[in-house]
Amino acid sequence: MEILVPIGIALVVIFLLGIRIVRPTQRALVERLGKYHRFSDPGFNWIIPVIDNMYMINITEKMINAESQEIITNDNLNASVDAQVYFKIKADEESVKNSQYNVNSIEIQIVSLARTTLRNIIGTMTLKSANSERGKINRELHNTLLGETMNWGIQIVRTELKEIDPPRDVQETMNKIVKAENEKIAAIDYATATETRADGEKRAEIRKAEGIKQAAILRAEGEAQAIQLVNEAAEKYFVGNAQMLRRIQAMETSLKDNSKIVVPMGSDLVNVMGEMGGIVPPKGK
Repeated sequence: MEILVPIGIALVVIFLLGIRIVRPTQRALVERLGKYHRFSDPGFNWIIPVIDNMYMINITEKMINAESQEIITNDNLNASVDAQVYFKIKADEESVKNSQYNVNSIEIQIVSLARTTLRNIIGTMTLKSANSERGKINRELHNTLLGETMNWGIQIVRTELKEIDPPRDVQETMNKIVKAENEKIAAIDYATATETRADGEKRAEIRKAEGIKQAAILRAEGEAQAIQLVNEAAEKYFVGNAQMLRRIQAMETSLKDNSKIVVPMGSDLVNVMGEMGGIVPPKGK
């Protein structure tokens, strides 16, 4: 019995030392005496202490910076280029094994490959086209990395071109060009607005002139109608009596000048005026 107690304690210690917990964000490889033995999923795992070794591998997505580098473009300008690569180790057993046994230091290898690929891509482009075709550069970089890392057990999730900065003097020139273009567009917009406003004012003046013209036409028509009425009255009351008409015209002129006129009662002029006003003069002496 005395011998069993130490043996039991030793077994418990060995069991405790062999306990391994694999997290959901990890997968594990177990090597026995330096040789691959088995693959471990998340959860409780047990290995033989000293004989077995377990290596935890993170399978979550990672981001690495390809670091800024100077690249000579096709138009012989030095551009400062920086990019980021997002990748993760696939969760299946074969991919996890390949990530550990087929490549040494995945992150360093990806950075070196990304930098070389960017030099090859941007070196064939002008600075202007490189800035305007960032999507194309990202696609080519992504496809190249996918092909080159096929047996690394990783997935290149995406690549992002952070910046393509030209030399300072070139940047200043480009800024001046952009400023000049913006000023040109603003001047065109101002000229268009001025032309539109002038066109509106022109149409307003035309409408105003048409209104004045219409008013003059209406006024002339009114005067014509008034003349017609006067002619009709003259034909009615003064046919063959031109002398009487001249007297009425003289009286009208005098009334405009506030002059006093004495008209004898019983004269033809009083009779005509009374008839025109609807007044019948009294029969007098």
